[in-house]
Amino acid sequence: MPDGLPVTVWDGAGGPPDPESLATVEFLVIPYGCTDAALPVLARAPRLKVVQSLSAGVDDLAKYVPAGVTLCNARGVHDTSTAELAVALALASLRGIPDFVRGQDVAEWRTGYRPALADRTVMLIGYGSIAAAVEDRLTPFECAFLRVARTARSAPRGPVHAVDELPELLPHADVVVVTVPLTEETRGLVDARFLALMPDRSLLVNVSRGAVVDTDALLTELMARRLHAALDVTDPEPLPPDHPLWRAPHTLISPHVGGNSSALLPRALRLIRAQILRHLAGEPLENIVATRTP
Repeated sequence: MPDGLPVTVWDGAGGPPDPESLATVEFLVIPYGCTDAALPVLARAPRLKVVQSLSAGVDDLAKYVPAGVTLCNARGVHDTSTAELAVALALASLRGIPDFVRGQDVAEWRTGYRPALADRTVMLIGYGSIAAAVEDRLTPFECAFLRVARTARSAPRGPVHAVDELPELLPHADVVVVTVPLTEETRGLVDARFLALMPDRSLLVNVSRGAVVDTDALLTELMARRLHAALDVTDPEPLPPDHPLWRAPHTLISPHVGGNSSALLPRALRLIRAQILRHLAGEPLENIVATRTP
């Protein structure tokens, strides 16, 4: 940071910063994974102008930001890490890695036929920076792609279809990767009708938010052994120990770790520094989600 810039460091633990520090705060960076701890802080900073989240999704934060304060997300920070995990989940599920691990635990040689990513058609729903990063990493696997976003447009790698076209597109997708933000429009997007349109033995990969998927509808398909799922997020979350999703066939679950890797910190620090320098210079901020009007 520039010399002489007053900074209070808060890691999200041990209670909020002292009132004297909060009285002068203009730019608040919410520690990663500490949104709940930060909510009481927002109302105690009378000079607050900017809230910078280190998460890509801010659905759990936006309504608590005070009037007149600008909220920015961490778009771009999690692209690399989340895309890596999406690819890892898809490969692990298709090639049967969980079954190999269970076999190793009991010294059992579990061989057999498994589908490859090669020659599959991968649908990317929510074609933003994370989905584009997923496509970058999957391209060497010789896949075909269907790109879907809220509205149709052109992209460097090919056309992007509108979400309204899903009924026509889903029957052609072998792997569906969901990267949409959670909004009122996307909540329950992957419902019973959506899942019914997916081909038999196709794979759903969700690295967005759990509530984008209707859990009961997904369980129905999984218990019938018609579809496969690889989920970094669930609804509810954390998943209770007695939840049937833990024991559903053809299901791989990771505990919402898509963005939480060694790739996070350097990218987060670059974003924080750049945003603070823009704020100090009176320049437009990046990744603005909303500014609540007084």
